[in-house]
Amino acid sequence: MKNKFLPGLITGLAASVFIVTIALTIYINKGEPSRVTANNSTTVTDSTSGDVIPDQAAINNKLSKLEGLIKQYYLKDVDSSIYPDGIYKGLMASLGDPYSVYYTKDEFAALMESSSGVYCGIGATVSQDAKTGIITIVKPFETGPAYKAGILPGDIISKVNGKEVTGEDLSKVVSEMKGDEGTTVDITVIRKNETEPLKFTVERKKIEVPTIESEMLDNKIGYIKVSEFEEVTADQFISAVNHLDKQGQKGLIVDLRDNPGGLLDIVVKMLDRMLPKGIVVYTQDKYGEKEKYYSDGKEDFNKPLVVLINGNSASASEIFAGAIQDYGVGTLIGTTSFGKGIVQQVMPLGDDTAVKITVSKYYTPKGRNIHGTGIDPDVKVELDKKLLQKVVIQKSEDNQLQKAIEVIMKKINK
Repeated sequence: MKNKFLPGLITGLAASVFIVTIALTIYINKGEPSRVTANNSTTVTDSTSGDVIPDQAAINNKLSKLEGLIKQYYLKDVDSSIYPDGIYKGLMASLGDPYSVYYTKDEFAALMESSSGVYCGIGATVSQDAKTGIITIVKPFETGPAYKAGILPGDIISKVNGKEVTGEDLSKVVSEMKGDEGTTVDITVIRKNETEPLKFTVERKKIEVPTIESEMLDNKIGYIKVSEFEEVTADQFISAVNHLDKQGQKGLIVDLRDNPGGLLDIVVKMLDRMLPKGIVVYTQDKYGEKEKYYSDGKEDFNKPLVVLINGNSASASEIFAGAIQDYGVGTLIGTTSFGKGIVQQVMPLGDDTAVKITVSKYYTPKGRNIHGTGIDPDVKVELDKKLLQKVVIQKSEDNQLQKAIEVIMKKINK
């Protein structure tokens, strides 16, 4: 039997945007299940690994006891149909991995819907700290309802519709902020230098997530902003590079700041346009099996190049930046990236639900795994503090971008 997988999810920041990217479905033969050997205790032993696992009858017995206690003593009435999803979520949560989660039918449907790049919601990028569970607004979209309501970068989301969300699964919180166009959602945030939480009522709107913005700056310097790595991003990126080349660009700045990541195959395709022939990234699973991804070198970028990164540049962004740095074909400018060096796969379970599971680590061409450490820029430049809570930053006041332009110009004039 073959199982359907949605591979290559490397969305970072323990994070998501209000459109969660997914990958194309492929088929992977997972083989036959391991045999188990029963004994007289309440456990069974996996004969292939030696792991001791609980006996199913004992688990069922305990679940029945718990259900009985709930019926007899729990203060409120409970619809028992909610139990299974809670059990499945608990099983995934027991892994202690914030990236491995169970999706209910509604949550998985929302995940699948978001692959189109269009959804109804508040229009913002959010991140979640893997250790604290705190959810933070990375950046509201300039044309989105969150921005118009007054929500700012750095705002910590404490409640959605009056419910505490810290520590909740990010995908679930995102789905609660989505909804039918024209409906509203109440979002309570904690803002730096404010003594009390701030409450916003945001009207949901149809959001088209921008993934690529490009323009020609002064002195024929190309500029491409990549907001995330979705299914459409690679083609848009390659088209932007080619268009800037036709306009006579002398150098290029690729801006990956605040980019939480996305799809592995998409970032590989983008690097194929930028790098000489060779490996661009490889993954390694729990069995030590490696999968390598290559550039064919037919169309590498041979002009001065700068890649902008910051602490919100994660996962696929780090694959892109790490490969550019390892090959020495560009200069990284900004601050140390987030540090997510692992890959997830979304696995449908055949009943309109799914799980997302961490399946491998990834490594840069020189064999670096940056999980927990991030990628250090070649030139460190902190964004001016006065700009940290601004949604719209003018290029003339963006000191990180101005440093990138300076570096490009020096290379052009050599």
